[in-house]
Amino acid sequence: MRLGDGWSGTGRAPLPFETGVPGVFAAGDVRSESMKRVAAAGGAVRSVHRALAAGRL
Repeated sequence: MRLGDGWSGTGRAPLPFETGVPGVFAAGDVRSESMKRVAAAGGAVRSVHRALAAGRL
């Protein structure tokens, strides 16, 4: 995966659910009645908490 220019100065790889823009996370499932969106959202929240704890945001 090629990272965008915004990653060049961060010195790290993206966290799970982090987009091509450092500090921006995305999760979800657009399909009707899919329970996967709940699990994905939970995973994204965990990644945000890790980033906050490490002072990355």
